[in-house]
Formats: sequence, structure tokens, C-alpha cells
Amino acid sequence: MINKLSHVHEGAILENGVQIDPFTMIHDNVVIGEGTWIGSNVTIYPGARIGKNCKIFPGSVISAIPQDLKFQGEDSTVEIGDNTTIRECVTISRGTIDKRTTKIGANCLLMAYVHIAHDCLIGNNVIIANAVQVAGHVTVDDWAIVGGSSAIHQFVKVGMHSMISGGSLVRKDVPPFTKAAREPLSYAGVNSLGLRRRGFSNESISHIQEVYRYLFLNSLNNSRALEEIEVNLPATKERDEIVNFIRSSERGVMKGYIN
Repeated sequence: MINKLSHVHEGAILENGVQIDPFTMIHDNVVIGEGTWIGSNVTIYPGARIGKNCKIFPGSVISAIPQDLKFQGEDSTVEIGDNTTIRECVTISRGTIDKRTTKIGANCLLMAYVHIAHDCLIGNNVIIANAVQVAGHVTVDDWAIVGGSSAIHQFVKVGMHSMISGGSLVRKDVPPFTKAAREPLSYAGVNSLGLRRRGFSNESISHIQEVYRYLFLNSLNNSRALEEIEVNLPATKERDEIVNFIRSSERGVMKGYIN
């Protein structure tokens, strides 16, 4: 299943059923899981750990050294979960001394020309659309969707089940369950359609919307809004996820609703 026009270093580990198309280069210290397909003209550098049943399309570069002048050649990895699809010309840099890894979860879709920089942590079931540029040290939680041609600033956090509009400049954290749009990036409502598709009840969605009324629609600062939420709204998994996300934000969260 390895085309004779590709080169696989003898130190690479390929599990059963791996298919490699012509003109691809697999370097030393690479592990590729069972059933993964790697298209033509792909380069996979040392430190790559690729899961089962992944699809990596032509032109992609995985686990190249980071574009970080502080990088001193330290050992680090790129980890890609099972069943993840990486489309044409995606680039994923390995970690630096900060986290020593860049992680892409399982069941993700990274569309063409996406760049994932060093020390990023991408969760499971994440969709990152065409030409999104993700700077270093970014965290994107499970089930998030990032619209095409967006740019995410370093150290930003994107919460679970959120959806970011195409062409966005993401300079602040995007809380979970929200839609983010406009310039500057701001709250555009709860991602109700996405939540329904993933089995959230109408009651849960209404509760999430009530939490965000305190945060973004009641003219309260974040500290006061969080106090009001914890006093007036029942504790739920979703409420606590939002509260903890806001409290732990280091860059600050995106703006509230803008007319």
C-alpha cells in the first residue's frame, strides 16, 4: 500500500492498512495508525503521531518545526486523533518548550490551506474551514466551527459548540455555545441550530440563552454578571461551563451584542 515513488524512513512506524500515494515523504520518528490514507506530495516530519483512519490530502505538511524564533530544537510532537480529515495544503507545526505538542482531536475536519501553529490544542469534532490561520498557543474546544478565512490571535480560547463567522478576526476569547460575528468580533446569539443538531433539549438551550442575557444584554460588567448568574440561575453543566470559561479567560472575552 506504499507507492514505490514515495519515501518512508526506516524509523517510521506504519500500522496495518496504511496507504501512501506517490511523491510523499515520511521522515524518522513518525507513527501512522491503521487504515490511514496519505495522498501525494505530503511531507510528514519527525514527531508526527497520526491516528487511525485519517485522510491527509495532497500538499499537506505535518509536524514541521514551529515558526517561532524562540524554538531551540527541543523534542516535540504533533498528535492527530482518529478519523480526522486534513485537506489540501494544510500545515501543522509541532510544539515548542511551552507544551511540547500540538494536538488535533478525533473526527475533525481541517479544510484546505488551514494553518495550525505550534502548541495549539484542537478538540474533538472540530471543523476549521478553508484558509483559517490559527496562531500559536490557541485552544479550540470540542464541536467548535471556525468559518473560512478567519484569523485567530495567539493564546485565544474558543469554547465548545461555538461558531465563528467566516472572515473573522478573533482577538478575544469566544465563550462556549455562542455565535460570533461582526467587526470587532462580538456576540451574535446562541448557536441554537448547532446545539439542536447535537441533541441539546429546548430547555437546555433556553437556559444557555438566559445565561448570556446576563452576560451580554443586561449592561453588566462580567464580574457582576457572573455573580447574578450564580445567584439567580440554577446550576447546570452548561451554566458552569460558561461561568468557568469567562472566569478563566486571560485575554478577555469578545464584546456583547452590537446593533
